[in-house]
Amino acid sequence: MARYLDPKNDLVFKKIFGEHPLLLKDFLNALLPLPDDGQIIELSYLPPEQIPIVPPENRRGIVDVKCTDQRGRVFIVEMQMYWTPSFFNRMLFNASQAFVMQLDPGEEYKLLQPVYALGIINAIFEQSEDWYHHYKIVNIEKTHRIIDGLQFVFIELPKFKAETPSAKKVRALWLRFLKEIKGELEPPAELSDYPPIQEALTISKEAAFTRAELAAYQAVMMAISNEKSIVTDSIELGIEKGIKIGREKGIAIGLEKGRQEEKLAIARNLLAVLDDGAIAKMTGLSVDDVRELRLCQK
Repeated sequence: MARYLDPKNDLVFKKIFGEHPLLLKDFLNALLPLPDDGQIIELSYLPPEQIPIVPPENRRGIVDVKCTDQRGRVFIVEMQMYWTPSFFNRMLFNASQAFVMQLDPGEEYKLLQPVYALGIINAIFEQSEDWYHHYKIVNIEKTHRIIDGLQFVFIELPKFKAETPSAKKVRALWLRFLKEIKGELEPPAELSDYPPIQEALTISKEAAFTRAELAAYQAVMMAISNEKSIVTDSIELGIEKGIKIGREKGIAIGLEKGRQEEKLAIARNLLAVLDDGAIAKMTGLSVDDVRELRLCQK
């Protein structure tokens, strides 16, 4: 039985979508909200110098594919293996860079083409049933008015279900491929019967990788696992520390309240024999507190 590597892994994802433009074209047409007359017909990968610059410390667990189509539109694809709060900002940064880098010095702005950024996240970042999130620049009051420059699509892969009404057939097949394929399980017939995914399955077979590539694959999976552990441990430590601080503050507040009640009790016993100033000095209460206490006793 064939064993399949996880297509969400950096190495496998790039091998499938970063080296086979026909598969990437089918993938983007399925997942992006392109109009019927705006489908990608041809695409080519942009040279390395056109890839947005991302600091090395932010590269773990991320995969990039950047290409342009027959119209000059730019497409960026990132696969995020675990969620981080900075992901949206990084996608905005990358897409903005891709938009700006289209022009050489002196070229006219009218040459700029739209940039589409697709982020697939193998985690849940929003507490709702929605798994497909489409953003673009619109007029707040008249949303039909659009600035056609940047568009973003974020997909929460764990939430996706094939029977979701908004999941078109080919889109559902590609998302199922990303979500379900891993290990020795036999791919469902509906996936292997679709030619582009059949090719992607062949590429992702463990037997198709060299020893060096398999070692790199395992290193990526280990790094992602470690990153997740660090984040989880940090969250648990933060919760534990918060509970401890809250408990300590609660104890401190309780003790202070007890001391105040003790002072008031002593002051009540002294009201009949000492003046307000003397009682305040003896108990540590303010003179105003003592006066208010005396008024309450009348």
